[in-house]
Amino acid sequence: MLNESHLAHRTRHMGASAIREILKVVSRPGMISLAGGIPAPESFPMDILQDIIDTVMRKYGSRAFQYDLTEGFLPLREALVGYLAAKGIDAAADKILITSGSQGILDGLGKILITPGDRVAVEAPTYLGALQAFAPYAPRYVQIDTDDQGMLPDALEQALSTQSIKFVYLVANFQNPTGRTLPMQRRRAIADIIRRHDTLLVEDDPYGDLRYRGTPLSPINVLAPDQVVYISTLSKVLAPGLRIGFCLAPALIRRWLVLAKQGVDLHTSTFNQALAAEYLYGGHLDRHLPRIIALYRPRQHAILEAMQRFFPSEFSWSRPDGGMFVWVQGPSGMDMKIVNQQAIARNVAFVPGTFFFARPGDGRETLRLNYTMADESTLYRAIKVLGDVFREAMAQIPDWRHPV
Repeated sequence: MLNESHLAHRTRHMGASAIREILKVVSRPGMISLAGGIPAPESFPMDILQDIIDTVMRKYGSRAFQYDLTEGFLPLREALVGYLAAKGIDAAADKILITSGSQGILDGLGKILITPGDRVAVEAPTYLGALQAFAPYAPRYVQIDTDDQGMLPDALEQALSTQSIKFVYLVANFQNPTGRTLPMQRRRAIADIIRRHDTLLVEDDPYGDLRYRGTPLSPINVLAPDQVVYISTLSKVLAPGLRIGFCLAPALIRRWLVLAKQGVDLHTSTFNQALAAEYLYGGHLDRHLPRIIALYRPRQHAILEAMQRFFPSEFSWSRPDGGMFVWVQGPSGMDMKIVNQQAIARNVAFVPGTFFFARPGDGRETLRLNYTMADESTLYRAIKVLGDVFREAMAQIPDWRHPV
């Protein structure tokens, strides 16, 4: 009979996504979930999708259903040249790699870069999906301190000066889970640091297009292209189910990512790539993105306004200029894993923040809220419930007003 001895040792480092397990629990009718980082179905371009499909069938025919290059469907890579140029990134089509979602790139990077025991530097907190992608390859995580504007360059400098770190991973725009955005001064400082230390930086940018206020900032890739793997996706501005991710990477890294991908899936769905190519070529993204912004901006405003009204004064939270998330800091002594169960009992769910830290036990008093999947009135009701739950939880903390 099969038992654990039949499994590879790396499975000891693998586990189910805490968020996806929460989503299973909260899928029952009547539940208001602020847990998932999921685009709203209303944001999908359903009204133009049939026209795009017709264009793909007419333009590419059977080619859209055939095996294709591991590097990606050439028309999509050509279309992405202009998309990236609008962000200030100068990229030729043959330098772009298409993957099955940006998660595929993270796994590929873990596969080709991490030898068990290698140190990987991440923000504290960081994207849970990155931790899951890297974990099977058994790295040692180095948490880099952050504040309300993201990673602290001095903390990164200290880490790189005192330890051998294989690469640094961060999300510069509307970070998951905090919603924070690195200001331009820090981007320049981080670019200078990684150049001086000859260190690889993985810059993950899935949310950059979802800006509701302010001016877009240049990616760190623009400042240090030879040191940066730039990752992005069309999941948030087209449809996540198509699984279209892409990256730019230094030549050595790109070559090995291609070899790793060949062993996984040969190439990403040709038909899905063709749909994405025509979405960009036809100018559909430029016309549709303002509709996505118009959908999400009032939802973000509603949740922030409700939090200001209903959350206890002992709580603080981020106020992002875009993205999909708000990060909440509760008072010392609260365990948001326990509080979440109390909220779920009242049909509201969030994600406890501790899951986003590489060091177990950190962030017990924090949580992440998503606002893209609920309308304004639903968000208002949910936040009111959470305010009541938080007050009741605070009353259960011994001497919370006078922590030792």
